[in-house]
Amino acid sequence: MFNWFRKKGKANAKSVNDVTKVTVYPIDYPPKIILAWAKAIEGNEEILFWLRDNGYTELVMATYAISLKKEARTWLTANGYPHLMAMINAAEGNEMAQKWLLAHGFEMLYHVAMAIEDEEESWVWLGNNVTADMFLLTKTIKKIKDQIEESHNDVHTFRKD
Repeated sequence: MFNWFRKKGKANAKSVNDVTKVTVYPIDYPPKIILAWAKAIEGNEEILFWLRDNGYTELVMATYAISLKKEARTWLTANGYPHLMAMINAAEGNEMAQKWLLAHGFEMLYHVAMAIEDEEESWVWLGNNVTADMFLLTKTIKKIKDQIEESHNDVHTFRKD
């Protein structure tokens, strides 16, 4: 009678418990690239295309992922940048992503995400542990994420992105 409460076989449990090895590429960029990325996130398409044309496809995709583009989010995970995607998810309040970042040694990305989430301790940590370009990048991402959230909460802009 109440069969809809039962799990449909073990296929669901298996897919949740499967562990796959994922390639993780480093994200150690010179300050000028971080600053260029911040400008691209703010909407400078000329710089965004420059990043794309000069081998920084992951930063272009992360820019689109910050703006909630599903294809870019999938690309990051599939192409060796799950840590960038985890940072974006963590900055959106995803606790599993926050834990994943810490569990895999991405302390800086964790604090970037938590600062975007308005955690004062993470702003202090960033102030003490990162360069000015990373601090500026965090502020830029926060500004854009706040704008996205504000437009999602505004009845006049509902479903425009």
